[in-house]
Amino acid sequence: METVAITGGTGLIGSALTAWLVERGYKVIILTRKPEAGTNKAVTYAHWDIKTQTIDKMAIQEADYIVHLAGANVGEKRWTTARKQEIVESRTQSSELIYTALKTFPNKVKKVISASATGYYGEYKDHSFVETDPPATDYLGTTTALWEQHISKVTSLDKKLVILRTGITLSREGGALKEFYKPLKFGFATVLGSGEQFVPWIHIHDLVRLYFSAIVDDNMEGIFNAVSPNPVTNKELILTMARIVKGKSFMTTYVPTFVLRTMLGEMSIEVLKSVKASPEKVQKAGFQFSYPTIEQAMEQLFSL
Repeated sequence: METVAITGGTGLIGSALTAWLVERGYKVIILTRKPEAGTNKAVTYAHWDIKTQTIDKMAIQEADYIVHLAGANVGEKRWTTARKQEIVESRTQSSELIYTALKTFPNKVKKVISASATGYYGEYKDHSFVETDPPATDYLGTTTALWEQHISKVTSLDKKLVILRTGITLSREGGALKEFYKPLKFGFATVLGSGEQFVPWIHIHDLVRLYFSAIVDDNMEGIFNAVSPNPVTNKELILTMARIVKGKSFMTTYVPTFVLRTMLGEMSIEVLKSVKASPEKVQKAGFQFSYPTIEQAMEQLFSL
């Protein structure tokens, strides 16, 4: 039985990945600041703390793979100066801790699979970003580039590394979709800004399968865009969800750009930014999407 250590294992993606791995006979160690006892023998908890740069060495020594998902939620709070620093440090310091632990403790870790984000890219019309494109010079671009730079240090330890630049993850359990759905409960399909901005997205089932592929495929290495092959505009995403959930019983409303800027401050840039990212590289590596279109994704997510 192989063992996967997961940082951020209690979050949306981590929880889904843990369940997937356990179903397939893997042992999972979740690294957390507050370890707890569990009833599932296949899932254990181990302590780590990025602020004190401490980690349970047994978790590192037992792991065959490390999946690095930890990082403060970008959209959870307004981007104050302190919050922006927290977002950066949660990614860079956690990556540094993984590198230091792998360098310090004898281990059998074969590969590290790290989260990243399509926030790495800027905004260019009629361009679908590929993995070799340079990072944006805005806040999220520089933050994501730093994140990737820090975790990439593990390759100097003769460890394989996969980085998944992920778009918006669609899940009924949380994330952006849960927020998009709230107004629809009252019959409103709420489009953000003009709604013409493209949204890179992926169904959570496909994302979990992609992380699993990174674990089991020895040849999978490097940076990959973890996005659907069919990007849609914010308006298309919202209206597709509305049609599937409500049929024709909804009203389309718009949140004006100036309102978003007032409500969200600097974070509104990311909400309004139009980004396309190409998954061609991961498809050429053999990955096939279960939900390649927004219609298929929404139908599955909202099926009764």
